[in-house]
Amino acid sequence: QVQLVESGGGLVQAGDSMRLSCAASGRTFSIYVTGWFRQAPGKEREFVAAIDWSGGSISVADSVKGRFTISRGNAKNTVYLQMNSLKPEDTAVYSCAAGRRRMLPIGSYEYDYWGQGTQVTVSS
Repeated sequence: QVQLVESGGGLVQAGDSMRLSCAASGRTFSIYVTGWFRQAPGKEREFVAAIDWSGGSISVADSVKGRFTISRGNAKNTVYLQMNSLKPEDTAVYSCAAGRRRMLPIGSYEYDYWGQGTQVTVSS
């Protein structure tokens, strides 16, 4: 099993920056990809970004491209989501997910493990 714990959420103003962290533990050697998803009230879960184990392959949703950056820490077990120029429409619960398949999927069903999520609220 793999456990994922997100941190770094909170309340910020529009235009601010925030960094989310996702720390993995357990059988982390089985993970190929780590992704971030978000879900706003009344909306479907949305893919945000994903990164492979080496950090060499990255996928970012068009809706956040140029503002959000995904990266992996030197220890490989932590993935970061740097969010700049935040907008009120970025308000959502952000969750990280890990998958074992050797791909960078945007579908949530392709991921095997999920964290509890962290709330990000951007005020106007």
